[in-house]
Amino acid sequence: MSSSSLVRLCSLAATVAVSSALTIAEINGDKYLSPYNGQTVSNVSGIVTAKGPDGLWLRSDAERRQNFTTSESIYVFGRAFATNLTVGDAIVVGGQVQEYRSNKDYVYLTELSSPVLQSKGSSGNNVEPLIIGEDTAQPPSEQYSSLDGGDVFAVPNNVSLVSVANPVLNPKQYGMDFWESLSGELVKVRKPTAISKANNFGDTWVYGDWEVTGKNSRAGLTTVDKDANPEAIIIGSPLDGTKNPNATKLGDELEEITGVVTYAFGFYRILPTTAITVKNSQEPALPSATKLISEGKCNGLTFGAYNVENLFAESAHLPTIASHIVEYLNAPDFMFLQEVQDDNGPTNDDVVSANLTLSALTAAIAAAGGPNYTFTDIAPTKNQDGGAPGGNIRTAYLYDPSLIRLSKPNPGTSVDASEVLPGPTLKYNPGRIDPTNEAWTASRKPLVAQWELIGTNGTGQHTFFTVNVHFGSKGGSSSIQGDARPPANGGVEDRQAQAELTANFVKSILDIDPSARIITAGDFNEFAFVKPMTDYVALSGLQDLDQVAGIDQLERYTYLFDMNSQQLDHMYVSPAIAEAQTKAQYEHIHINTWPDKAGETSDHDPSVAKLDVCAPAAAAASYRV
Repeated sequence: MSSSSLVRLCSLAATVAVSSALTIAEINGDKYLSPYNGQTVSNVSGIVTAKGPDGLWLRSDAERRQNFTTSESIYVFGRAFATNLTVGDAIVVGGQVQEYRSNKDYVYLTELSSPVLQSKGSSGNNVEPLIIGEDTAQPPSEQYSSLDGGDVFAVPNNVSLVSVANPVLNPKQYGMDFWESLSGELVKVRKPTAISKANNFGDTWVYGDWEVTGKNSRAGLTTVDKDANPEAIIIGSPLDGTKNPNATKLGDELEEITGVVTYAFGFYRILPTTAITVKNSQEPALPSATKLISEGKCNGLTFGAYNVENLFAESAHLPTIASHIVEYLNAPDFMFLQEVQDDNGPTNDDVVSANLTLSALTAAIAAAGGPNYTFTDIAPTKNQDGGAPGGNIRTAYLYDPSLIRLSKPNPGTSVDASEVLPGPTLKYNPGRIDPTNEAWTASRKPLVAQWELIGTNGTGQHTFFTVNVHFGSKGGSSSIQGDARPPANGGVEDRQAQAELTANFVKSILDIDPSARIITAGDFNEFAFVKPMTDYVALSGLQDLDQVAGIDQLERYTYLFDMNSQQLDHMYVSPAIAEAQTKAQYEHIHINTWPDKAGETSDHDPSVAKLDVCAPAAAAASYRV
């Protein structure tokens, strides 16, 4: 027996109780779980509003109530039952009320199973969809559930379950309650806007002509503190067997969508009556190159950061990554890279070196018109840093050797822990931060380094430190619309420990030299306002470069996930850089979040900064490299 069948079977209560002449609203009730779960009901009347491959949807033929709390429609599960019925048929049906989910982490769907047609009345009855926001309440735009305590990102998470608490629906305040109150209803979305790329099945997240929060300049919805955009809804597989386009992208304007609201695969969704159609796309199709150009001296160096998504020497996307660095990031003086694989990529053997990978990348950059970068990294111990088995992903640096060099190079091994020594200077340069600590189990270890600028007199009078991070993944997270409340944030305990270790290392530099120039950048796999990152800032003494540079809060995104434009990639700088005479500048280049899936090179956008790393009281104007 399949796991989904098992869950469906076990949700039937062992009861022979029979309830007669209930309305559909009474069956649904005003909570997530039906008060009649497991009971046999009869004389349930309604009009068929839509048909799917395994059943149909039935709307009450009684006058719709106006409190918007309880759905007047229900899914009737039964392929054979639906065969001889059509949309607009008025029927009376009996069956068993059940709560169904295909996975224990999902919310239950109330449905009528084992249906029996008791009578069929008139046909051809008019079926009109409910216009969302007009015939219904406005979709709530901030909170998901009363069980989240006001913060869907709260830590600790997974402290409550919808299936256990079964809260009374408040669809005017909570997004999940809103969609639950429409479960089974035929609805219409006017002026839909796509806010994600289509997935492999053509499923696409949208919002309609209702009020939204977090709207960025590309018409996506950006995740901000305590708001992950519950007003959005995913459009699933069409009921007529057509297929949604797979090239839908962020900000596309779509034709009106009519379909039924249901819950499947961890999300509330609308199953459209036919495939969605793209009407207009955002222009320009791709972003402009950064406006940040290196000055070639300490008060105007450029720093790029890019998660290059499992890059190895033979990667098909390596030339495109190179062209992005040259054409869109204007070949920064210094690059933070994440997800660099070893020389033969996913081949699971004893190869851990990435020299061929990084040589291939730097050669491609030079061929595209960029500088002749030098690179440095520390090869991990085989299969100890997470990612694809055999890939041995790691962080790495590229730098222009005519401008920058390692200060007193003394590289450590994969298990050597660099320390901050008087000066301040590093025991291993480059080195790793406490690499044997259990906080880094199956995760990348930060790569720390100390650098100096090459002056006209050959001395390195301007030094700065960097920390290149790729914290533990969010694998194991639950759906934001799932049973666990607040949703399980997979790996958050590991990221908390990793943030503390990294922050304390940075603090040890600033304890010796409060004026030290420090830049930490990379894929933190967490939002700036969630506890690991707020603690990181508080403990380290660093400042978020987005805030320092005055980036609009809604334009802070480097990644698309479900309904949200969000930021997992960050750059943090020490007070000396944040408060430097030359103002820090920063840009996110949306070269991967704007195209469709086929046009995506990495799943992350790169970013570039222009920073002043001059030593205290240095005369930058006389210091030309």
